[in-house]
Amino acid sequence: MVGIPPLIQDLTLILSAAGIVTLLFKKLKQPLVLGYIVAGFLVSPQMPYLMSVIDKEDIQIWADIGVLFLLFSLGLDFSFKKILKMGMSPVISALTIVFCMMTLGVGVGYSFGWRQMDCIFLGGMMAMSSTTIIYKAYSDLGLRQQSFAGLVMSVLILEDILAIVMMVMLSAIASGQNPDGGQMVGSILKIAFFLILWFLIGIYLIPLFLRKTRKIMNNETLLIVSLGLCCLMAIISTSVGFSSAFGSFVMGSILAETIEADKIIKVVEPVKNLFGAIFFVSVGMLVDVHILVDYAMPIMLLVLAILAGQAIMGSMGFMLGGQPLKTAMRCGFSMAQIGEFAFIIASLGLSLGVISKFLYPVVVAVSVITTFATPYMIRAAEPCYNALAKRLPKRWVRSLNHNATRSHTNTTREKSNWKKLLISMTRNTIICLILSIAGIFAMNYFALSALRRVLTYWPGSILCAILTVLLISPALRAMMIKKNHSEEFKALWTENRFYRLPLIFTIVFRIAMALGFVFYIFGKMTHIGGALIVTIGVGVIISMIMSKQLKRQSIRIERIFIRNLRSRDIEAQVHGKRKPLFEGHLLDRDIHIGMFDVPEASTWVGRSLKDLKFRNRFGVHLSSILRGGLRMNIPNGNTVIFPCDTLQVIGNDEQLHRFGEAIENELIPEDPEIEKREMKLRQLIIKENSPLAGKTLKESGVRDKYHCMVVGAEEGQENLTMIDPNRKIEIGDIIWVVGEEEKLKALID
Repeated sequence: MVGIPPLIQDLTLILSAAGIVTLLFKKLKQPLVLGYIVAGFLVSPQMPYLMSVIDKEDIQIWADIGVLFLLFSLGLDFSFKKILKMGMSPVISALTIVFCMMTLGVGVGYSFGWRQMDCIFLGGMMAMSSTTIIYKAYSDLGLRQQSFAGLVMSVLILEDILAIVMMVMLSAIASGQNPDGGQMVGSILKIAFFLILWFLIGIYLIPLFLRKTRKIMNNETLLIVSLGLCCLMAIISTSVGFSSAFGSFVMGSILAETIEADKIIKVVEPVKNLFGAIFFVSVGMLVDVHILVDYAMPIMLLVLAILAGQAIMGSMGFMLGGQPLKTAMRCGFSMAQIGEFAFIIASLGLSLGVISKFLYPVVVAVSVITTFATPYMIRAAEPCYNALAKRLPKRWVRSLNHNATRSHTNTTREKSNWKKLLISMTRNTIICLILSIAGIFAMNYFALSALRRVLTYWPGSILCAILTVLLISPALRAMMIKKNHSEEFKALWTENRFYRLPLIFTIVFRIAMALGFVFYIFGKMTHIGGALIVTIGVGVIISMIMSKQLKRQSIRIERIFIRNLRSRDIEAQVHGKRKPLFEGHLLDRDIHIGMFDVPEASTWVGRSLKDLKFRNRFGVHLSSILRGGLRMNIPNGNTVIFPCDTLQVIGNDEQLHRFGEAIENELIPEDPEIEKREMKLRQLIIKENSPLAGKTLKESGVRDKYHCMVVGAEEGQENLTMIDPNRKIEIGDIIWVVGEEEKLKALID
């Protein structure tokens, strides 16, 4: 008999332990992520009295896949458009928190007398809060619908992006380079370049592909295609020097803008849960009891530094970002842990051989302890705010809240025509530059050598140069012409004659940039120069400007991109799933809209709004009910709740939290004796003492009293005969009855 591979044995042990421990944690109402970590510790080699995994390296591979799918799901749930709409607030908060926590980490490391590289890498690890742990904790605690959760997730996404920059900087430090020089600027520009490039190409191509295949795409194929795109982007990300987790997040954010995003979230959810569980179990397996004992004091001090540092500096960062004191404290307390990016940074230090071997298990132990503390820190934020508000002068508290509100409302001031025009031109020019550079690189890397081999050197070089110019011509034309006929441009041109020279300069400058691209392409690929290349460049630029076909093509590409970018919003408007525009005004008053799905087993199902009394019980207002493709706005008291309805509810954080807890907990309990509910068929012979004798079916009470049903009578024929409801049952009749075992027994007896 063929034996079971060690990988399957390990997976069986991990899932069995995780299942048992998480059921216990569910019973104790603790976040499941803590249960996964405990299960990992129990099946690790550190527990000699229990079974342990055989091959930890294989489990680590599965855990890496779990990180990919966790960040992929996070990208699906939180798109880049949401960050851009929030403005500079999360950027200021993220930069403040990362800088302060890095400084704190380096200082704590020096206080232990650790080496310089250990301190620097420790600072980088302490600056990274865990996206997956906070995301999981919010889900388990029912806080994802609250407004402060969105602010935290925005900052966490920016922290993940900053972690990429940090890894590049740490690599530069480890190799002896100067991180304050061109290396830092180059790394930041590289990240920005690839982020914009991937987003532009992804938003243009992927929605087109999904639209073409929509009719033949079922849940199974959608799952395979989505995970394939996730893994493909992870490979592309690693090939250009970034992490695979970063690439999977980018692909998730691209797919988040498609119409299929909601379907993808549903089909990917089970896969994410499976591999996510393996990832957190693998984290628990890294807990080393000997390290906990030998470095107990540093571990506890690091834990205290992270809890206190994030609580204080995190709250300060969110306050600098424009949030009121209470919201800032809830956000800052939520980030008091370190997670997956800290492990990646630690692995980088080990692979480079620049950090001590003890640092990785110390960080894992700190991460586990702070993970355990995360839900308690989240819960402690509001009591700490109340205690602080009592001790601070009331004038200070009012001032902090007033400054936050004012910073929020001042962003609505109208921009000048010059500012609008320059921002639009700059954004358009950067996009066209990135697309042009990417097109030149692709042709130079993939096509130039092949064409030279096939057509010999000069013909191949000239043909490749021509094809490259044709490839990037829509981007070059858009860079030169776009915004030259905009309303702002026309208004400035007619408003003041002195504005005309600067406006002409913006046109000439962009034409010169496009001309420089053409010079570079022909000069680099064909090595021609002098008057010939100038003549070719000027002729190409004039042709681009005058070409009506190129104009139509450029406009068509832009329209397809904008339509793809807005496709999910359009779909949400059509099906009534998009939140109303007045929500922005509610946010100024600490009120927002929450979306809640009614479970199939909810006790609310079949009951009217008048009976449920949401306003009296929770203080919320039900504004709309989404049922399939139907949207019911302002439902009246007689409206009945159906299974899987989506309820749009207006209220503050506390009211929505209580409403969310109720909708999740007020469920029809599962029947512990489900086996007794089996329906059976029994023959019943009517005797003299039978209570059914001489009565009709309605008078007999078979259905109402005994909860059974007569399906027919035997009258000497092959099939049963249906009994007329008005016919009286006589002695000697043979009838067949359907019902549960106990009900049938009561009827027969």
